[in-house]
Parts: sequence; C-alpha cells; structure tokens
Amino acid sequence: MQLRQTKRKYTARFFWGLNFLLMIPLIFISLVHCSPEPKPLDKTVSLSTVHSQKNLIPPPMTAKHAKPCATLPIESKIEIDISEQKLYLFCRYENGNEEVKTYPVSTSKYGIGSEAGSNKTPLGLHRIKNKIGDGAPQGMIFKARQSTERIAKMNVVGAGDLVTTRIMWLKGLEPGKNSGRGIDSYRRYIYIHGTAEENKIGQPASHGCIRMYNSDVIDLFERVTEGTEVYIKK
Repeated sequence: MQLRQTKRKYTARFFWGLNFLLMIPLIFISLVHCSPEPKPLDKTVSLSTVHSQKNLIPPPMTAKHAKPCATLPIESKIEIDISEQKLYLFCRYENGNEEVKTYPVSTSKYGIGSEAGSNKTPLGLHRIKNKIGDGAPQGMIFKARQSTERIAKMNVVGAGDLVTTRIMWLKGLEPGKNSGRGIDSYRRYIYIHGTAEENKIGQPASHGCIRMYNSDVIDLFERVTEGTEVYIKK
C-alpha cells in the first residue's frame, strides 16, 4: 500500500516536471509576440532644434551697397568728359559739403554727334529720365530694357554692344542740340550702362552710349536719382 502511494507520488512529480518543461517554450513565444514593436525613427526636428542649428551656420555674405549722394540733396549732377573718357559725379549736401567721385567710361567709337542713326555720343545738358535694372545681378543682359535672364561673359571676342547690369536712360534738355526731331537723345536710346567689353573702358568703343564697368554702374546707380542732370562735353 505504501509502495503504491510512493509510486503515485513520484509519477505525479514526473508529469508535473514534464509539463513545466513543455510550458517554457510557450511562455517564451508569448513574451516575444507581446513585446511592443520598435518605434520608427523620428524624422521630424523641433523648431527649437532647427533654430539652434541655424545659429551655428554663419549668414551668407551680402553685397555692400553704395550710399546715395544725400538723403535730401540740394544739388547733384554728373559730368562726362569725352576727351578724358571719365565720368564725374558731384554731390552737394545741405551742410554745403561736396563730394566728387570719378569713374572711367567709354563713349562712342564713331565720335561726337546727335543725329539719329549716327551711333555717336551727343553733347550738352541731359537728365536721367529712367533708371532700369535695380536689383539685377551684375552682368545681367538687357534687351529693349528688359532682362533676358542671361549673364554676360566679360571680354569675349565678338560680344558686341551688350547692355548689362544697369541702365540710366538720358533725356536731352537742349532743343535743336540733343532734343527734337532727328536729334533726340531719348529717342536714340542714349544710356549710361554696363558693358561686356570692360577691357575697352577708358577708350571710345560704344555705339553712342556711355559704357561703365559693371561694378561702377551699380555704384553710380545707387547714388543718383531720376532727374539728376548729366552734362556731356568734349
């Protein structure tokens, strides 16, 4: 009797141990399936992080701008000397001080004259009627006073009489000399403008206009206003 009870006791322990061993894989599998899936990488960045990173990046270089002749100029004028191939900018301020800036230029290779179709540079008193091209990149090519969205290559053989960067369109103020039928500077499209032939600045080479270095024409453009007088002399 005691022997049977002992056998039953050991048999029960054996089956209990066997059941426990069989349960271990099931417990492991259940734990694997119930564990949460790994979170995807967060590709968003907080605004505070973005701003802090931006502060580590130096700001881009910006072009320096020329100061206008004056906030409220009493008088400013331009004088172009064809014999010297130079442009003089005179700025007179309210306090009486005067500043003179000098720029090399290129006037017409065909000489002096006001006749329509002559491609010559007119003499006499003018004023800047229109300023065109504010903010355009240096070297921008203009055609019929409209941007072509193309940048000129400097000093390329055969570039021609390109109008680049800025335009200051001149209107003649002397009837019978640079204003009127057949001799009108404005209708002849006489400009102060940039050029792709910078290597010819300082000598007569244009088709009637006054050419400048592209950097110089930007500087002049920012200093003067529409209405500024321009006197061209030989």
